[in-house]
Amino acid sequence: MSITTALELGKLIRDTRKKAKLTQADLAAASGIGERFIRELEKGKPSCQIGKALFVAQMLGIKFETKSNEHE
Repeated sequence: MSITTALELGKLIRDTRKKAKLTQADLAAASGIGERFIRELEKGKPSCQIGKALFVAQMLGIKFETKSNEHE
């Protein structure tokens, strides 16, 4: 899966959270990040802090890989 927008990242976070049978409040409590941030992240708010977004993804077991478009 390729994530290219904040909206796509938010959807991935939301879908993964729901598969784990967690509420937004559960995820907020487990990660120590406010529930408002979780809501905004899942809605794809472009100005969400990337560090917090990556931490939430990590809490859900989401791993990211990078791939260079450059030819070596």
